[in-house]
Amino acid sequence: MNRNDIPPSHPRHSDVDDLAGLLPAPAEWDLPHEQHLYHKELLMQHIDRDQATQSARPARRLLRPALLLPVTALGLGGILAVGVAFTGDDGRPSTAGSQPHGANDMRPAAALLDQISDVALKGDTPSVRDDQFTYTRAKIREADLTSGKAVVGPLKEHETWASQQQGPLHKPGLTRVDGETLPINAELGDTNGTPAGISRPTYRWLASLPTDSDEMLTYLYAKTPKVDGQERDQAVFERVGDLIGGVMPPRTAAALYQAAAKIPGVDEAPDAHDAIGRRGVGIARDDTTFGTRTEWVFDKDDLTFLGSRSYLIKDSQYGKHGTLMSSRAEIEHAVVDKAGEEPAAAQETRPGSQKS
Repeated sequence: MNRNDIPPSHPRHSDVDDLAGLLPAPAEWDLPHEQHLYHKELLMQHIDRDQATQSARPARRLLRPALLLPVTALGLGGILAVGVAFTGDDGRPSTAGSQPHGANDMRPAAALLDQISDVALKGDTPSVRDDQFTYTRAKIREADLTSGKAVVGPLKEHETWASQQQGPLHKPGLTRVDGETLPINAELGDTNGTPAGISRPTYRWLASLPTDSDEMLTYLYAKTPKVDGQERDQAVFERVGDLIGGVMPPRTAAALYQAAAKIPGVDEAPDAHDAIGRRGVGIARDDTTFGTRTEWVFDKDDLTFLGSRSYLIKDSQYGKHGTLMSSRAEIEHAVVDKAGEEPAAAQETRPGSQKS
C-alpha cells in the first residue's frame, strides 16, 4: 500500500503532525520513584487537613523515602498517572547481576562500602517484638515545586512510629511533622492493608532478607517498584537508601551495603553533608535520566549513617545545576512500646524539658 492507497478513515502523516502540534510539549524531566511517592503522600496530607473536622478522619500512609520532593496537590494530576509495577526475576542489574564477588573491589566506592559493611556487621542486635514500634527522628529540608521552580523550604523535624506487626495493616503507624501528628494509612491500592515488605519494612521482614550480597542484589532488583523512564540501577540504589539507617539486624545492614557496591555507577562523594551540615564521607550515584545526584552521608570517624542529600547535576526547568532537591539528617532511632511514645533521650532534648 502506498500513501495514496491509505483509506480516508486513516489519518495521513500531515494530519497526525497537525494534531501533534496542538498538544503540549512533553516534559523534559520526570520525577524519580521516591519523589513520585512523596507527591502521593502530600496529597493524602491535604485530604487529612480538609477533612480534619469529620469524625472519621482518614489516616496517612507509611513512607520512609530517604529523599523527598514535595509539591502542593495542585500539581499532582499528571504525576499520579505514572504507573508503578513490580518486576519479576528478570529485573536484574544492567551489569552487576552477572558479576562475580569481588568484580567491583577495585573501585574506591566499593572499598568504602566494604568498610561500612564491616562496621554495620559489628553493630548491636536490638530486641524488637511484633507488638512494638520503631521510632525515627530526623531533620529534613525539601524543595517545593509549586511555582514550577525548586524552592527549598525550612528545616523541619519529622518523627515516625512504624508498627512491627506483619500485617497486612490499614494503619501501620503514626507521623509527626513540626508538632502536627497524623496517623499513617496503608499504601494506595492496598485495600486489605499493607503487609510487611519492601514498602513497609519491619524488623522481622528485614531479618528474613538474604545476607549474601549477590542474593540480596537479585532480590532488590526483583522487588523494587519500577517507574517508567527511571534508570533501573538508580531505582534500586534509592531503594537501598530507603532501607538503611534505621533499626535493623546487623547482618541485613551489612548485606545491603555490600549489594550497593555492586550497583553500576555508584561512586564516592568525599565531602558530602547532611541536612544539618554534618560533613562526612559519602556514597553517591548520578541519575543521568532525571539529572539528579543522590548521596548517602557517613561519619568520617565511625562510618555510621548520618543522612542523605539530592540535588540537580544539570540545569533543568526546576533550577540550575546544584539546586537542592532534598536533604535529611538522621537524629535518633529507637524501639518503643506505643505509637506516639518518645524515647527517654528524645524527651530530654525537647525545649523546656528537664532531666530527671
